[in-house]
Amino acid sequence: MHSPFPHKILNQQFWLTADRTLFWEQEKALVVSDLHFGKTGHFRKSGIAVPQSVYKEDLQRLVAQIQHFQPEQLIIVGDMFHSDANKELELFLKWRSDFPNLQIQLIRGNHDILNEEWYEKAGIYLSLPTFTMNRFHFVHDITDLPGAGLSPAASTKTGVSYFFSGHIHPGIRIQGAGRQSLCFPCFYFGKQYAVLPAFSRFTGVALIDPDDEDQVFAIVKNAVMRLQ
Repeated sequence: MHSPFPHKILNQQFWLTADRTLFWEQEKALVVSDLHFGKTGHFRKSGIAVPQSVYKEDLQRLVAQIQHFQPEQLIIVGDMFHSDANKELELFLKWRSDFPNLQIQLIRGNHDILNEEWYEKAGIYLSLPTFTMNRFHFVHDITDLPGAGLSPAASTKTGVSYFFSGHIHPGIRIQGAGRQSLCFPCFYFGKQYAVLPAFSRFTGVALIDPDDEDQVFAIVKNAVMRLQ
């Protein structure tokens, strides 16, 4: 695994990885968004031949991140699962039994439509629409919070706060020689909120257009590259 890229927010140390995760050092929390577990099974049920190995690879990548960082909790910023229950979710339950002491906190996303009993069985704590820890707030879709990201830094009783979101699967276009260009998934950090890349590689990206003062980190060739 390539070395994580350091990034500080509100005097807290975060580590960005090429496997599309964020590790919060002080809270020993691994943060991910848009895993879309079960999506390949959903496609196969619809007659589209997507190999199950895609899903198993995502699970293995998540295991590698947990083994590397040894987090006490996993914070999922929405869309952990893609649709209704299928055989791939049964595989997840077996995977979950290997990490009984890992607390999983899910901020419910638009694709997280399983019944609450299933999440309880899987040992997953649900939050809607936000989950808060320290001075950080986690929400799946930043537009669910009126005004979020459109004003100066939000304030709380304890001072300045910051949001983490997902949902849009952010990507950035990098210009090459001549008229060539390539698009890569990325981490986006604005003044008030961040948008995390989709953990699942079986997703597209939505191109972002950052302002000059924003910070963008592209995931290129299994490494994190700061662009601005």
